[in-house]
Amino acid sequence: MAEILGVQIIGILFGFFMMYYTFLHYKRKEFRTGEYVFWLLLWALFIIVTLFPDFLDPIVKTFNFARTFDLFIIIGFVFLTGITFYMYTITRKNQNKIEQIVRRIAFKEAKKKK
Repeated sequence: MAEILGVQIIGILFGFFMMYYTFLHYKRKEFRTGEYVFWLLLWALFIIVTLFPDFLDPIVKTFNFARTFDLFIIIGFVFLTGITFYMYTITRKNQNKIEQIVRRIAFKEAKKKK
C-alpha cells in the first residue's frame, strides 16, 4: 500500500468532520432522511477518493487530462459555477417574495390611513 500523504490525512479528517456535521443537522431536523443519506454518501465518496486517488485514473485517461488534479480543478469550477447560479436563482425568488409581502403591507397601511 502506498504512503498516505499529509494532504490525504487532512482530506480524510475533513470528510469525517463533514459527516459528523451532516449528522448534527439531521438530528436537529434540518435535513430530511433523503438529504442526510445523499450527503453521507457524498462525504464517503470524498474520503474514498482521498484515500485512493488512482481510482479516478480511468476518467483522467478518458478525458485526456495530464493529472488527476486537473480533473479536480475542472469539476470544482463546474460545481462552483452551478452552485453560484443556483444560489442566484434562490436569492432572486426570495427577493421577489419579500417585495410582494412589502407591497401587501404597504397597501394595507395606506388603506388604514384613509
